[in-house]
Amino acid sequence: MESIKITSGKFRGRSIKSPNSKLTHPMGSREKLALFNMISDFLTGARVLDVFAGSGALGIEAISRGAESATFVEKAGSVARIIKENISSLGLDDFAKVIIGDVSNLELDEKFDIILADPPYDDFKISSLDKLAGFLKNGGVLVLSHPGEAPELNGLELKKTHKYAAARISVYSLA
Repeated sequence: MESIKITSGKFRGRSIKSPNSKLTHPMGSREKLALFNMISDFLTGARVLDVFAGSGALGIEAISRGAESATFVEKAGSVARIIKENISSLGLDDFAKVIIGDVSNLELDEKFDIILADPPYDDFKISSLDKLAGFLKNGGVLVLSHPGEAPELNGLELKKTHKYAAARISVYSLA
């Protein structure tokens, strides 16, 4: 089991577990810092949806930096259990929930201020992101980590993209 450090906010410096598995690919600290700098104006009091959640590091980082709550979506049950352990270890059980399931089949009755999407690059499918615009509040943002050029996403407008080594981080809003 590997660990990841939370980089800022009330849990800064705390470590969380990260699956030592090919099922996840933790975002590098440089990319994570850039991502949160890009959305800092949206964080305070935000409701966050963290899809392809892996260890839960992005949603937990968002809460650490002032988000109100986070919902984590992870396909692999063994990985989702690690997210639950990380949430409990930080005392966030009242501010977070974990959904085990595939993003492309996700059904939710709520909308979010921020959606964080860090899908696996080796199996990157735009179609798995098609439903995400439907979960975004007006004025909210979707942040996507992706390889290559910024993809067009149904119902969303690209606002900006930054490149970090092989990764790119793009911010979208409702079209």
